[in-house]
Amino acid sequence: MTLHADALATLTAWSAPDATQEALRERYVRHLSATPDGMWRSSYPDHLTAGTLVLDASGDRVLLNLHRKAGRWFHFGGHAEEGDATLAGVALREAREESGLAELDAHPEPLQLDVHVVPFCDPRGGVSHLDVRYAARARPGARETVSDESLALRWWPLDGLPELEPAMHVLIARAREVLC
Repeated sequence: MTLHADALATLTAWSAPDATQEALRERYVRHLSATPDGMWRSSYPDHLTAGTLVLDASGDRVLLNLHRKAGRWFHFGGHAEEGDATLAGVALREAREESGLAELDAHPEPLQLDVHVVPFCDPRGGVSHLDVRYAARARPGARETVSDESLALRWWPLDGLPELEPAMHVLIARAREVLC
């Protein structure tokens, strides 16, 4: 099965938690059904991305990265690369690369879909990232390492989070529901 086929099958089978997420799921499925390169950067103005929100072993803290280009705190994520076999694999690879955490216990199903326009992704103009978000737990004693894509990494207590987009708060709550 190709990455494209896996992503289409994953999103076709996914049970969205509410009407807004269902509308996004349907948009993603239409995009993949109509766009053979819909998983890749070459797909303009929309393409899928995948990411992972990382909780610590206790579930009381979240590891976020200060994104180098956006200058904001986010979960880990990015674009599919050659050799990626599954959508969940893209999300997990991005989390490992960007956090330096080799061992993560990942939830196998998406938790959230989010569309956001990224002005710096393509020279042709803004690109809508059709983001598929997963969650994982770090092992006890795990040590993060800043990558080239981040300005900083930080474990944030749930009662002391930085300014985040509203969807991130929903993602954190869903991650705690399925991982804790």
